[in-house]
Amino acid sequence: MTNTKKRHTPEQVVRKLGQADRILADGGDIAGVCRELGISEQTYYRWRNQYGGLKASDAKRLKEVQKQNATLKRLLAEAELEKAALKELAGGKLLGPGRRRAAVSHLLRTLMVSERMACRLAGLSRSAYRRPLKGDAAADPDSALRGWLRAYAKKHPRWGYRRAYHDARNEGWTVNHKRIQRLWREEGLRVPQRRRRKRLGSSTIDAPTATAANTVWAADFQFDADEQGQAIKICSIIDEYTRECIGGLVERSITADRLTDHLEDLVAARGAPRVFRSDNGPEFISDAMADWASTRTGLFYIPPGTPWNNGYVESFNSRLRDECLNINSFYSLLHARVVIGDWKREYNHARPHSSLGYLTPAEYARQCTYQTENDDSHNVWT
Repeated sequence: MTNTKKRHTPEQVVRKLGQADRILADGGDIAGVCRELGISEQTYYRWRNQYGGLKASDAKRLKEVQKQNATLKRLLAEAELEKAALKELAGGKLLGPGRRRAAVSHLLRTLMVSERMACRLAGLSRSAYRRPLKGDAAADPDSALRGWLRAYAKKHPRWGYRRAYHDARNEGWTVNHKRIQRLWREEGLRVPQRRRRKRLGSSTIDAPTATAANTVWAADFQFDADEQGQAIKICSIIDEYTRECIGGLVERSITADRLTDHLEDLVAARGAPRVFRSDNGPEFISDAMADWASTRTGLFYIPPGTPWNNGYVESFNSRLRDECLNINSFYSLLHARVVIGDWKREYNHARPHSSLGYLTPAEYARQCTYQTENDDSHNVWT
C-alpha cells in the first residue's frame, strides 16, 4: 500500500491560512492549528512565508517605520544645512534683487546646496534667478527667423512646424527641425487640435426588459487595490431576471479579448442571452466585443452618465463593495480571487434576495421554466 501525499492548491492554502488566523484569534496555539489543519509546523511556516498572512502586515508596518525614519533624517539634515546657509548670509539684509542674486550664487558656490534651496533662503524665485538681466542679454539672434515664422503661420494657420521647417530650408534658412520646433513653441504658433468626440457604443437592440431567465445579462467593472497598492479590476456579470452572478473576472487588467473569451465560456455553458447590457466602457464598445456579439446576442449601451439604467448590476456591485471589498484586505491577486469567488458563491447559493421572495438567486433560477420566443433556440430551465 503506497502512501500518497496530499498536495494543496493555492486556493486551499489561502483558505486554510484564514482558518488558522481565526483559531489563533480564539486563543489557540500553533500546534493546535497544525493538528486542526492536518499539516506539520514546517508546512505552516512555509505557507506563511510563501503566501503572506501576518508577515505581510509586519513588513508593511516595518516599511512605514523606515519611511518615517528616513523622512526625519532628511528633515534634520535640511534643517542643519539651512542653519549653515543662514550664517553665510548673516552679513546684512538682502534688500535688492541684485544682492539676492549674488547671495544665491554664493550659496551654490560655497555650500553646494541645490538651486531650489538657495533661492528659497535668499527670497528669490528660481525663474527670476535664471532670467538674464537686460544689460547682460545680447540681441536675439533668431529675431529674423521668428518674424518669418509668424508671417508663415499667419499665411498658413492650419500648418504645423514640420512644414514650416521644410519651407524654411527651401527658402535658404540654415536651421534644423529642433530649432524650428523650439521657436514655433515659444512664439505660441501651435496649431489647435480639434478634440475628438468620445466614441459611444452603437446599440443593436431596443431597451430590454428581463421577462425570463437568460434573456438579459448585465455587466460592469469596479476597482480595488491590494496591500501593495497594485490595482485589482473586477468584472461582474449577472442575469437580470434571476439576479444570479453568472460570471466574472478578477485580474490586474481586463482587455476586450479577455472579456469576450470569458463570455464565450459562459455562452457555451448556459446559452447566449437575447441582450447584453453595459455602459460605454472601452472594453464593451471595442471591435472585438462587436464581432463576438454579432452572431450571438444583441448589445444595448446605456446613455453616458446614467448608471441607473444599469441598476441591477450596479446594485450587485454595491453589495459586493459593502459586504466583501470594504471588509477584506487583499495581500495578493490570488487572495482577492479566492475571497471574491467565495463571496459570489455565497451570494448565489446562501444569501436570500428580498426581491425574489427571500429565495437565493440559484434557488429562484431552478424554479424558473421558460422557453424563448425565438423558435430557433430552445433553452429550457428547470
